Amino acid sequence: MTVFAALTPPYLGHLNPFLALAETLRARGDRVVFVLQEDGAQRVRERGHEAVAVGAASHPPGMLAQMERRLAGTGGPWTVPATVRDMVDLTNMLCREVPAAVQVLGAEVILADQLEPAGGLVARRLGLAFGSVANALPINEEPDVPPPYIGWGYKPDEKGRRRNGWGRYLSGWLMRPLEVEIARWSAQWGLGPLRTLEDCLSPAVQVAQCVEPLDFPRARLPPGFTYAGPFRGGYEVWEDPEPGDRRPLVYASLGTLQGSRARLLGAIAQACAALDVRLVLAHGGGLSPEEALSLPGRPIVMAYAPQRAILARAQAIVCHAGFNTVLDALACGVSMVLAPLGFEQPGTAARVARTGAGLVLGRNRRAGAIAQALSRVLVEPSFRANAARLAAAIATSGGVECAADKIQSLTPRKR
Repeated sequence: MTVFAALTPPYLGHLNPFLALAETLRARGDRVVFVLQEDGAQRVRERGHEAVAVGAASHPPGMLAQMERRLAGTGGPWTVPATVRDMVDLTNMLCREVPAAVQVLGAEVILADQLEPAGGLVARRLGLAFGSVANALPINEEPDVPPPYIGWGYKPDEKGRRRNGWGRYLSGWLMRPLEVEIARWSAQWGLGPLRTLEDCLSPAVQVAQCVEPLDFPRARLPPGFTYAGPFRGGYEVWEDPEPGDRRPLVYASLGTLQGSRARLLGAIAQACAALDVRLVLAHGGGLSPEEALSLPGRPIVMAYAPQRAILARAQAIVCHAGFNTVLDALACGVSMVLAPLGFEQPGTAARVARTGAGLVLGRNRRAGAIAQALSRVLVEPSFRANAARLAAAIATSGGVECAADKIQSLTPRKR
């Protein structure tokens, strides 16, 4: 048995795929312990996994809710510095407290989310093997690939490379506080000139939820990089409350953080009512009961939905281009209408648009624009065909079992 210590941001979009990976490793006889602030540790324990809480002084219970409120506001530029500050504070706390926790656990390998540099820093400090896990878009930089946080298309020429260079400069400027923190811990621990998130990735194993046909073309990925496909576990069941309704089924979700955007959800519901299609809408607890009841038409509304089970029956999805939601839709061959709101969502939407599996809404996100885009993805066969092509790639990618194979290559018995 190998003991893995897992370090990841405590948000559900990162935790859920990490938990599926942990479950797979545990089924193979290994032990995976998450090292998180108390709120995140509680989430992990509720799913039946082991977690050690750290950072009680700087990240007490209740702090995660504040972090998520700031994170949900990153569609506007003025909230980005606060979110980066949260990243800096979290990395600083983990670097202070994780080394002792890992040694007490007797962990032999560290699993680190690519967006949490403390994983790579602590592993190097303790001389432990570690693997990097890309639950979102891979952050590996290349001249022809725009930064994942920008919704630019793929343009592999000199003009595109200059544009991408400016994008990386802007991203670096926004992330400079985190880079300063990485450099500070790297210097304090004598780890060499580490500065960026990519500097903290594992040189041995990097596994990504992405599949190669969804990403922009790559030429400089490290030898240890693997497009593994979505990390999922278990089965989901959905009992259709209206099984006799034969109208096209549309699923709508803005993820676990953005479900309070009542105006956008209302526009989606109005568009579906105008097209006379069925709508199943999940709001992640963001709408009040009164707001949910006031949505136009007769949508089936729930706070949390068995997403994959619903998508298995859906003909289209309207969503925020969250990476996990996009992967679930593509795995089912469902075409998309995308309204990216923040984070890496514009970059994900740009990649989906390039595959031809969906349409991206511009600034106009009123009901009429949504209805026009949704009508196209429902009627024009190319969208469904391109989504089916991505579904085939996901079905053969290996998924969480492939990722577990790569991670287990780091264990002492395999090295």
